[in-house]
Amino acid sequence: MSRSSNGQQQRRDSSHSTITMARRQHVTLTIALALVLFFSISYFFSGRTVSARDAAGLTTGATRPAPEKPLQDGHDAGSKSEFTVDLDEVPGSLLEGDSIAPKLENATLKAELGRTTWKFLHTMVARFPEKPTSDERKTLDTFFRLFGRLYPCGDCARHFRDLLAEYPPQTSSRNSAAGWLCFTHNMVNERLKKPVFDCTKIGDFYDCGCGDDKKGKDKAGHKEEGKREHGDGGDGADGVKGTEGTRT
Repeated sequence: MSRSSNGQQQRRDSSHSTITMARRQHVTLTIALALVLFFSISYFFSGRTVSARDAAGLTTGATRPAPEKPLQDGHDAGSKSEFTVDLDEVPGSLLEGDSIAPKLENATLKAELGRTTWKFLHTMVARFPEKPTSDERKTLDTFFRLFGRLYPCGDCARHFRDLLAEYPPQTSSRNSAAGWLCFTHNMVNERLKKPVFDCTKIGDFYDCGCGDDKKGKDKAGHKEEGKREHGDGGDGADGVKGTEGTRT
């Protein structure tokens, strides 16, 4: 009887131990699985966050325009124009080409253009240096040759170029330039059947008012008289443009 009771007790103890061990293993496995699941979830979400940040950075970089270079002021003290002209390198075709402007048909406009142009030219040479440098002489010569192409009356410009070919600009001094231009002007007036100038008085006729006041006042009366004498009006003797394409 006592042996039978002891055997049953041992079986119960053995069964209880087995159940206890099984429970412990189950709990341990559950905890291990929970830890694995926790770390997996943590890693997953942390990876998504980093990826999202990287993607945001890439997207921003793709949509954000590249930084523009600061604009430079073209008028900065250190800035220089890229367009320069070396008169020594000017091709002959540029100086001796055909008229750029077409023929000017309106005789009234042609005459008015001639008067104002001659006034400009005579005033310009009156301000030319008496002892010009080689560069100044070259500049004046180049001006007249380009003027012979650019004058806004094509046939007039062609006539002026003919005169330049026969009588090149004189640039050695102010008097030489003024005398040459007066001679050229008279050649035009002769062709147009206009009165010619007395070139010894051309300075008074086209006085720019650049001298002293007293001298200017003394010459005022002579200038008006000269204008009436040479017909500075209408189709004007000094209006390079008359009914025919005239020079300048």
